[in-house]
Amino acid sequence: MRVVTHSVAEMAPALAVAAGQWSLAGAKPVNEDSCGVCIPGEPLLETKGIAAVIADGVSGSEAGREASETCVQGFLADYYSTSETWSVKTSVERVLAALNRWLYGQGQRDHPTGRGLVSTLSLVVIKSTTAHLFHVGDTRIYRLRQGVLECLTRDHRVRLAGDRQYLSRAIGADLRLEIDYRTLAVEANDLFLLTSDGVHDYLGEGAMVELLAAHAADLEEAVRAIVARARGNGSPDNLTCLAVRVERLPSDDQEGFYTRLTELPFPPPLEAGQAIDGYRILRELHASKRTQIYLALDVESEERVILKTPSVNYQDDAAYIDHFLHEEWAGKRVANPHVLRVLEPRRRRTFLYYVTEYLEGETLRQWLTDHPQPPLGEVRNLVEQTAQGLRAFHRLEMLHQDLKPENLFIDAHGTVKIIDFGSTKIAGIEEIATPLTDPGPLSTVNYTAPEYLRGERGSNRSDLYSLGVIAYELLTGKLPYGEQRSMKGGRERRYRPAIHHRPDLPVWVDGALQRAVHPDPQKRYEALSELVHDLSHPNPALIPTDTAPLLERNPLAFWRGLALLLLAINLLLAVLLLR
Repeated sequence: MRVVTHSVAEMAPALAVAAGQWSLAGAKPVNEDSCGVCIPGEPLLETKGIAAVIADGVSGSEAGREASETCVQGFLADYYSTSETWSVKTSVERVLAALNRWLYGQGQRDHPTGRGLVSTLSLVVIKSTTAHLFHVGDTRIYRLRQGVLECLTRDHRVRLAGDRQYLSRAIGADLRLEIDYRTLAVEANDLFLLTSDGVHDYLGEGAMVELLAAHAADLEEAVRAIVARARGNGSPDNLTCLAVRVERLPSDDQEGFYTRLTELPFPPPLEAGQAIDGYRILRELHASKRTQIYLALDVESEERVILKTPSVNYQDDAAYIDHFLHEEWAGKRVANPHVLRVLEPRRRRTFLYYVTEYLEGETLRQWLTDHPQPPLGEVRNLVEQTAQGLRAFHRLEMLHQDLKPENLFIDAHGTVKIIDFGSTKIAGIEEIATPLTDPGPLSTVNYTAPEYLRGERGSNRSDLYSLGVIAYELLTGKLPYGEQRSMKGGRERRYRPAIHHRPDLPVWVDGALQRAVHPDPQKRYEALSELVHDLSHPNPALIPTDTAPLLERNPLAFWRGLALLLLAINLLLAVLLLR
């Protein structure tokens, strides 16, 4: 029997499943199938979900058993080690790509004349209220809902003359791996059935439904019965069957959700000299309608830190509290010299707040006030540092969504740091269903990518747009589309060339800025590194091939020149009249 079972932790009162799995060599001397289920404890249960996987080492392969075991064990180990910020799709695809490269490389090295380490693979990840299905080969995934069994995968087989056939896709067969992926909304009592071809080629769907119904109370007995029936029907292959039934979905009860959010009370307004959980308040640095920021001293380490506390105006607002908690959660997972460090509290918290490193310096907004129209080289440096911080977010599938001069800080050493995560969108967290309505990014209109204003989803290019606006403002002291005062209504989309405000700027720098802030995200740069490069290196594609009229290139110079010309003409006419 080839079954891999991972330890099952006690589950929180949220997503709950029942599972059963069984695998036999059958008529073959060696079992080249493998399967496994992992039901983690919190917080992975919520952030990564429950995974079920089945693999069938390809018959005729020199190491099918090793390949299938590697697929199952490797996936279940590595998937739960991926970042909690990544979406399920990103996490699974990266793990499978790495497994595929390893299997292919080992197969080519150890079995150069055979088919090496090759296996089929089908897996289900149930996260929150969604099932994510990944499939390559001819193992199958079925869903049983209200007595109806539906096959959710397509066999990757090519049939030849007679009864001959071969796999058109398998993991480890080629460096390029093509995976079928789909998502499904999950309902309570949905049952996902994963089978190898030794089962479904010799047992009809009607018989599977019958056996599942007969053993509904015990899925271990159900899968054993399915395997036994397929073997009794003459299956000459290995036989594997795995079943996962959704017993309970995460609750969408808003009252219960709010209760979990408010385990810690809001702190009262704090004043200098007061102490909270071992932090002595030195002074208030900033206060707004939504938050308070205090400079504090950790009395244990004598280290200066920042305490950010929620405003008591929102203590009954579940969406606000959820937003505040995610802000800390996001900050703890981004480690980059250009991103503010969120610190782990040294002691148990008795109030809701979070702690960050203390920085000496000024915001980019203040720096802009003190340095109007700085040299191009200085702007390039600031933009490059900010891009490095943003890139750390993007690598974790996180969008900042509120980049602006007020949220960038220049410390005493000239290092730029992103200091606010209040609007950060996290792909892995977005997949978790809650009873709350997403209000969208809490961003500032002048730096907000236009797709957000149109109600569309953002992307990495949306953050790049905001950085482009900041770069434009650093160079010119103006905004590329003028001042906007409302998120509602239409938005002027006539770009104002930066060289109108700074005639000394190279035309290719203006071209880079214009591309970065293009209203259409598909026409912007794809990567932050491209913008950084084009601000320092002339890109021929950004240099106009024909010279635009002076009125378009520099309206001020045009009208000034025209006025002088008219004055000269008038003076000439006056002289002629006096003669």
